[in-house]
Amino acid sequence: MSTVFSELPTVRYEGPSSTNPFAFRWYDAQRVVLGKTLAEHLRPAVCYWHSFCWGGQDPFALGGPLFDRPWFSGAPLAAAQLKLDNAFDFFRRLGLPFWCFHDRDVAPEGATLSESNALLDAVLERAARQMQDSGVRLLWGTANLFSHPRYMSGAATNPDPEVFAYAAAQVKHAIEWTHRLGGANYVLWGGREGYESLLNTDLKRELDQYGRFLAAVVEHKHKIGFTGTILIEPKPQEPTKHQYDYDSATVDGFLRRYGLQGEVKLNLEVNHATLAGHSFEHEVATAAALGLLGSIDANRGDEQLGWDTDQFPNNHVQLVPAMLEIIRHGGLGQGGMNFDAKVRRQSIDPEDLLIGHIGGIDTLARAFLCAAELQASGELERAVEQRYAGWQGELGQAILGGASLETLAQRVQAQDLSPQPRSGRQERLENLVNRFV
Repeated sequence: MSTVFSELPTVRYEGPSSTNPFAFRWYDAQRVVLGKTLAEHLRPAVCYWHSFCWGGQDPFALGGPLFDRPWFSGAPLAAAQLKLDNAFDFFRRLGLPFWCFHDRDVAPEGATLSESNALLDAVLERAARQMQDSGVRLLWGTANLFSHPRYMSGAATNPDPEVFAYAAAQVKHAIEWTHRLGGANYVLWGGREGYESLLNTDLKRELDQYGRFLAAVVEHKHKIGFTGTILIEPKPQEPTKHQYDYDSATVDGFLRRYGLQGEVKLNLEVNHATLAGHSFEHEVATAAALGLLGSIDANRGDEQLGWDTDQFPNNHVQLVPAMLEIIRHGGLGQGGMNFDAKVRRQSIDPEDLLIGHIGGIDTLARAFLCAAELQASGELERAVEQRYAGWQGELGQAILGGASLETLAQRVQAQDLSPQPRSGRQERLENLVNRFV
């Protein structure tokens, strides 16, 4: 079948010296690093929404899509099926192992929930056949609980319980399809789970609603035998003024409050970390320390713009610290690195979408290779171990073992302790990292 990508080549690895814009320079999928292939470490995925649903519009644009895609017109179900066929042709040419979707990306909204479910069934049954033929797997599925006007005041946190119920029904169908398609994870992105004004918001009530909603999702996961991971994707703002899943630490407190520890992990997005005022490596390290690191949405923001621009990653040096944290954690498990990224609205040709993904995966691969070499050298790990070596001694172990303030005060006085500052050697360690990038 002819698609908009039919004239584009199949992407292959050619090495760092290649000048072919349609070749990988760093992503050698079968290269073994730290005991696994690059494909197994990164588990890269193409997202459905930005890649095939966004037409290049912005808030100031009039008229239809800038991108000339045949599925942007015609009967809704036929257009959705055409879009799916084009997407899987793209997946084959790019050669990444996974894809991700929202329910409303894949199929149009019907007049009723039953009609919407039937439309989704028709398209995902086609997707199941495409997955079997292509070998492309599902990294995660999710439900769009933010675009329809019914969700303008939230889904789980909506003041109307009928909206809560509708969202629950929508998630039920989406997670069942994720299970049927062999999805490795299911994501909840609370795009409207927050508030615009406290003047009309009962914050405690909304948090309790959100906790109950998430608990119901976990209960249904176990009921249907879904073995994938439930993931929450933190975001601090935009579209709402303040969103309840602000960052890794906030979600950890939320999960503990509602007894959901061990049931839910995090899908971290690079651009969301920066919107929260954090570096991406901070969010990764925090999630790892809290036992919540699950999966990654790979993108970047524009440093001169204060919103979620969802650009393809193109600076491997910036990503090395985050990759190092992932390696230290032992990897992403069932998670992966999904390109929640879109081409710029002036990049209107189909080849631009392919080239954007090529550059993105090469950036991730190069960053991972640099981090792996740094980790293998052991130099940074030794420096950190030396800095905290005292905690392995008798005093450190006594403190961790529960020594009281009185006991510690007596010890300081008896031994006339007068600890002096020790250099953190930050510049030396920064120079060390630069040797590997």
